[in-house]
Amino acid sequence: MEENRREDFSKGPTPRKPLLELLWFYAVAACIKLLLIPSYHSTDFEVHRHWLALTHSLPLSQWYFDDTSQWTLDYPPFFAYFERFLSIFANIVDPQIVHLQKGLDYNTNTVIYFQRITVIVSDLCLLYGVYRLTKNLDPIKRKLIWVLVIWSPALVIVDHLHFQYNGFLLGMLLISLSYLEEGRDLMGGFVFAVLLCFKHLFAVAAPVYFVYLLRHYCRGGFVRGFGRLTIMGSVVVAVFAAAYGPFIYHGQIQQVIRRMFPFGRGLCHAYWAPNFWVFYILLDKGLSILLRKLGFSIKIPTASFTSGLVGDSSPFSVLPQITPLTTFVVVLLALSPCLIKAFKDPQPRKITRWVAYAYACGFLFGWHVHEKASLHFVIPLAVAAVQSLEDARHYFLLSIVSCYSLFPLLFEAQEYPIKVLLLLLHSSLMWLGFSAQFDKGESVKQTGSKSKRHVQKKGSMTATGEPFCIRFVEKVYLVGLLVVEIWAQFLHPFILGGTSAREKASVGSRYSS
Repeated sequence: MEENRREDFSKGPTPRKPLLELLWFYAVAACIKLLLIPSYHSTDFEVHRHWLALTHSLPLSQWYFDDTSQWTLDYPPFFAYFERFLSIFANIVDPQIVHLQKGLDYNTNTVIYFQRITVIVSDLCLLYGVYRLTKNLDPIKRKLIWVLVIWSPALVIVDHLHFQYNGFLLGMLLISLSYLEEGRDLMGGFVFAVLLCFKHLFAVAAPVYFVYLLRHYCRGGFVRGFGRLTIMGSVVVAVFAAAYGPFIYHGQIQQVIRRMFPFGRGLCHAYWAPNFWVFYILLDKGLSILLRKLGFSIKIPTASFTSGLVGDSSPFSVLPQITPLTTFVVVLLALSPCLIKAFKDPQPRKITRWVAYAYACGFLFGWHVHEKASLHFVIPLAVAAVQSLEDARHYFLLSIVSCYSLFPLLFEAQEYPIKVLLLLLHSSLMWLGFSAQFDKGESVKQTGSKSKRHVQKKGSMTATGEPFCIRFVEKVYLVGLLVVEIWAQFLHPFILGGTSAREKASVGSRYSS
C-alpha cells in the first residue's frame, strides 16, 4: 500500500476535469456581470420586458399583432416561447413586469435585476457549447478559447450592459458546430434548425450548412444519400413545424414573416455597422456633392439611409439603388468560395471556420446590419484562432476592431471606463495567451526533431517556431483607432466645441469600418 501511495504521488496531482475548470471561468465572468447590473441599458431592455408582458398576457394568436408598444415582437416563435417561459418567473418576482399596460417603461430595481440575471443564467448554454467544442483539445488551446469566448468583452458590452441574449443563442450555434465536428451531422443540423427558430438572422450560414450536410451526411450512393437527405429534411421540417405550426393553424404566417423581415428599415442601421455599404453611401454622398459643384442638377434625397424603426429605405443620389435582393445576391457571391470548398472537400474540422466566414460575409454585405452582428463571426472564429499563428494574428486584430465598433452602444460617461478597461484587458489576455502558445521559437530551433514533434503535439508553438506578433500595417491600424478615440473623447470638445457623448462615441464606429 505504501508503494502504491509513493507511485501515485510520483505521478503528480490528478488534473481537474475540464468542466469544473470551465465553471470557474464562468463564475469569474458572472461575478463581474453581477457588479455591472446597475449600469446603463438600452431600449432593448424595454423591448424584452414588453415581450415578457405580451407573451404572458395575450394568447398566442395575438403575439405578432400586438402594438401596445412600438417594440413589437419581431423574433421567431421559439424566442417568443422562451420569453413566455421567463414570464412565468417574472410574474412570481413582480406581476407588474408582465402587465401589458402598467408594465410599459417599467424600470424598477426588481425588473432590472430579474432581466439581468436571466441573461447571466442563459449564458450556461454558451458554457455548454464551449465545453463541447473544446473538450478534446489540449489544455493550452482549451483554456485560451475559454478566455476568448467566456470572457469576451463584446459579449459583456452587448448582453450585460446594452442588454440582449446573444450568449444564449451563440451557445446553440457552438453546440451545433461541436456535433458537426464530431461527425454527428443529424444532431448538428437539428440544433441549427432550432437556432434559426430562435433568431432568423443566423440563417446567413444556412447555405454553408446545406452544402456541407449534403456532401458529408448525404454521401454513400444515390439510395443511401437520398434516404439520409429525407431524414435530415424531416428533422428540419419537424423543427419548423413545432415553431410555426400554431401560427399556420391560426392563419397568421404572413404576419409573422412581415414582423420578422421589416425591409423598410433601410440599408444601414442607425449606428452604422463597419461594413461595405458605409463606403458605398459615402461614395454616393461624395459624388453628389462633387457633381452639384460642377453644375449638375443632383437631387439630394430627404429620406434617411438609416432607421431604427420601419421607414423610408435607403435613397441614393448618384449610385444605383440598393435593395434587400441586391444585398442577398452579394452575400451569396461572397459566400461562393466557401461553398465551393465545402462541396469539394467537406471536412468536419473546417466547418467552424466556414461558418465564421459566412457570418463575416453577412456582416459585410447584408441588409440593415447591426454592429452587434460581429459577434456571430468573432465568437466561432475564436475556436479557429488557436489552430495556427496566421489565424491568431487575424483574430487579434478583428476582435479588437469588432469590440471597438461596439463602443457607441455605451455612450454615457460613467460607462466609458468600463468599456475601455474591458477592451484593454481582453487585448492583454489575447497577447499573453497567443504568446504562451506560439512564442517558443528559440527552443524549437535548438531541439531535435523528436522533441520538436513532441512539443508541437502539445500545441505550444508553430511548426516553424515563429513567435506571435502583429505586422506593421496592423500596428498602424490599431494606432489609428487610438488616435481617433483620443480625438473624439478629449480633443474634439475643446477644439471644435461641445459634442454629445453619443456623437463622440459614434466617430470610432465610423473609423473602424
